Order: sequence, then C-alpha cells, then structure tokens
Amino acid sequence: MELETIKTLIEQMSNSKLSALDIDLPDGTKLHMKKENNQAINIQAPHVINEKLEVAKLENVEPPKEPKRENAKIIKSPMVGTFYSKPSPTSEPFVRVGTSIKKGDTVCIIEAMKLMNELDSEFDGVIKEILVEDGEPVDYGKELFIIE
Repeated sequence: MELETIKTLIEQMSNSKLSALDIDLPDGTKLHMKKENNQAINIQAPHVINEKLEVAKLENVEPPKEPKRENAKIIKSPMVGTFYSKPSPTSEPFVRVGTSIKKGDTVCIIEAMKLMNELDSEFDGVIKEILVEDGEPVDYGKELFIIE
C-alpha cells in the first residue's frame, strides 16, 4: 500500500464518524486504525506508520531475496492463458522436478482462447523448479520453469 494512500485514509477517517477500520490487503499487509475518544487515531501497521502518525523509516526493510540462478535458464510463458502441466486430467505431467529435458521437448500446455498450445523447451537441461501450479492463470512473460 502506498504511503500517500495511507495518509489519505488517515485524513478521511479523522473526518468521519468511523471509530475503527481494518484492512487486509492481498499482499498480506494488514492495517488497523482506531479512534480513541473521537480525537486521536491509533494506527497499527508494521513497518508503515507508528502510533504518533509519523512516517516510519523504511531503511531496514529489504526486498525478498530470490534464489540464486547463476547457471539457470528460465522458460517463460509466451502468452496469456491457463497453465496445464499434463495433456489431460488423468495423464501424468509432461515434466517433474528432476526431469531431464532436451530442446524441443514439450513441458506444458497453455490454453488461450480455448486453444491448447504446447510449450516446448528452448533449452537442454534438468527441471530444477516448477514455478506455477496446474490450472493457474499465467501472463505473458511469467516464469514457468527453472532449468539447469
């Protein structure tokens, strides 16, 4: 949640008759605002704002670290659609973690506009990680597989 959005929420809450407000965002951030004696607003949001409504310093917050991918090759989605790891619901997956593949091997299907598009590997190697679940929607450029 952007700092300006939080400031706007504080201002709107102080001008309203609301006594409390809880917000749970999709990224896991939780914001709890509560008026005490209809005057001061007490806010609880880790790493965002302290109780005196001063902006907390975000200097110590580090972005999540990604796993090392020094020799890794990434297979990305060439289109928007739905990821399928197997040719039919009762079939075995095209690949699993640890599967050795060659360039041109089919690794999954991406369904787009009711068309089933087989996605072939661009690399030789071993599947180290599958980054999406069967049936999950994917966007263009979404990382699907890590190959080493």
